[in-house]
Amino acid sequence: MDIRQISDRYAVSPQITPEDLSAAKAAGFARVICNRPDSENPPELQADAMAAAAAAAGLDFEVLPITHSSMTPDTVAQQRALIDGADGPVLAYCASGTRCTVIWALGEAGTGRPVDEVIADAARAGYDLGNLAPTLQAIAAQAKS
Repeated sequence: MDIRQISDRYAVSPQITPEDLSAAKAAGFARVICNRPDSENPPELQADAMAAAAAAAGLDFEVLPITHSSMTPDTVAQQRALIDGADGPVLAYCASGTRCTVIWALGEAGTGRPVDEVIADAARAGYDLGNLAPTLQAIAAQAKS
C-alpha cells in the first residue's frame, strides 16, 4: 500500500487490496473511500469485496466511484461530505490516487484556502495539479461571490 498524505485528515493511495485494510486501520484511518468504479477492477478488488474486508478490519467504508467525466459539483460535494463526516482520518483510493487528489482539490478550492496551498499539498504527495490551477481559481472566485 502506497499511502500519500494530502492533509492532516486526508490521504490517498493507488489501488489497495483487501489485505491492506487492516494495515489502514492500524495506521489510524477511520474511513476508506473507494473512488474506483467496479468496471475497472477484477471481482476480488470490487467494492463489495473491499467493503467486506473493511468491515472485518473495523473500518468505515464508503463507495463513490468517479471518473474524470463524472467529477461534477455533486460528486465533489459528496466526497467533501464523506471526508468531513468521518470520525477520523480518511484514506481514499483509485487506480493511481490522482482522481482522489483531484476531487479533494476541487472540494478545497471553495473553502477559502489559497489555491497555491492546495496545489502544494498535492505536490508534496507526488501529484502535480498545476494544470488544474485555473479551474481551482474559478471555483474559489465563485465561492467568494
